[in-house]
Amino acid sequence: MASEVRGTVVGPRGAVHDAATAPRPPREAGGASRRGPAWRRSWRPAWRPAPYAVVGGGFWLLVAVVAWHTPIMSDFGQHASAVQRIRDSPLHPANPLLNEPGTGSPYYSPYVVALGLLARLTGAAGWQMVRWAGPLNLAVLVAGVGVYARTLSARRLAPVYALAAFTLLWGVRSKEWSGFCGLWSLTRGASYPSTFAVGLTFLLWAWTDRLARRGGPPAQYAGLGAAAGVLLLVHPITALGAAVGIAATVLGRQPGRSRAVLLRWGLACATGVAVAAVWPYFDVFSLAGDTTVDHVHRRLYAHPWQWYGLALVGAPALARRLRAHARDPLARMFAAYCLIAGYGWLSGHYTYGRVLGLLLVPLQFALAVELASAPPWTRLRRALAGLSAVALAFALVAQAGAVVPQRLLPAVTPHPARWPDYRWVADRVPPGAVVLTGASVPQHVLPAYGLFLVAPTWPDPSTPAADRARRWSDLTTYFTRGTPDTTRTALAHHYGATWLLLPPATRAPTGTVLITTSPTTGERLFRLPSR
Repeated sequence: MASEVRGTVVGPRGAVHDAATAPRPPREAGGASRRGPAWRRSWRPAWRPAPYAVVGGGFWLLVAVVAWHTPIMSDFGQHASAVQRIRDSPLHPANPLLNEPGTGSPYYSPYVVALGLLARLTGAAGWQMVRWAGPLNLAVLVAGVGVYARTLSARRLAPVYALAAFTLLWGVRSKEWSGFCGLWSLTRGASYPSTFAVGLTFLLWAWTDRLARRGGPPAQYAGLGAAAGVLLLVHPITALGAAVGIAATVLGRQPGRSRAVLLRWGLACATGVAVAAVWPYFDVFSLAGDTTVDHVHRRLYAHPWQWYGLALVGAPALARRLRAHARDPLARMFAAYCLIAGYGWLSGHYTYGRVLGLLLVPLQFALAVELASAPPWTRLRRALAGLSAVALAFALVAQAGAVVPQRLLPAVTPHPARWPDYRWVADRVPPGAVVLTGASVPQHVLPAYGLFLVAPTWPDPSTPAADRARRWSDLTTYFTRGTPDTTRTALAHHYGATWLLLPPATRAPTGTVLITTSPTTGERLFRLPSR
């Protein structure tokens, strides 16, 4: 009997036919073919959606709705402020957080510039554009997971299992970090550039796999390189992980090493470097070796089992792939990521720890592919199915609170904290004003509405370390009890601050005018005296 494999039909003697022109099976007595009588087949729908279209679409809708209703918090304000600066001045944007001229901030990536230009064109505010980018980023991510999973397996359930493993199999505790795409983290960071970057990474890997297997004209290699260059500008550390995956795919899938093949991959590399080099807003290559945010990322190494342990369920599946194919791309990616993460830990350059978000991908996808290959149910697959069920149970306990209302879950289930809304401040303070505040939450949220701070919430490499330290020292002095009002006034004038946000029961300096009080937090907004 003929067997169908990927659009071809192999006959009983090895003859290969196109699926559309292959000979049809003989009919049984009475005119019915081996596929059954016509009356029985007539009621079947002509088209059924693929499992991943249903599951992926449902996942996209669920996370997009939850993310849309998540209050502004964490890094949202930083990105929204950058979008607002591009909206206000596309050619010469100010510093994202400080009332200073822009000096090449890496936050002005193609992603942020595109959102800023759209905001300028539509009249929307920066924070609105970042909010609207969430569903788009999630669509890119879901599409990328599905497309890349199909390069590893032709089974219909492989992308479904890959999406489940990628978003759930992280750790027994929820982990929120930009570029880490666990379910919990996605509901907070769907609108961040890092989410778009991870989705683009999967698409680039799938594109690389296709070129490595089938080849293509030079324009396709140049296009791949240009997209990789854009990724480098959008999220450099994710681009490093993407480059590792591209190299592993080429080395594992490329059937030949002819001069023409090497020249085309060289074209891809040269195009990527050129795209990144000509970007006018900042020099991405100057970030190599930058230690500005290393201390922030040390936390990524703090609790590896609690944050990443469940992904180890995929280790047996990855080991099986390595035994079967020494050049397996997933195995090579995993080894390279381990070396990069280990270097970050040993050298103290903890920013390299951000590759941990991609280090789990080989484990997660190897598990998904192995489970999707059943039947037949081998001993390994049966064991992996049981272990995966236990791991998913722990994962759901850790992350279900991110998308399920608290009233529907046990009281012990963790839920994300919800930060207070500061629209009551933005409605009274004009964009571009400098606000003095010493509290962490408003320092993260207020920039989303186009307001400037005295000291940067995040250490932007475009602001010298000495300037950041001086600003934080002055801010601490301003809010220290016992500082004379004359000193506070001088500091406010030095930084051009005209508004002051104070927590409840904190004495306001002389000459300030109370504008309003928050009904939820009790914080008070004051107007500072002019010179």
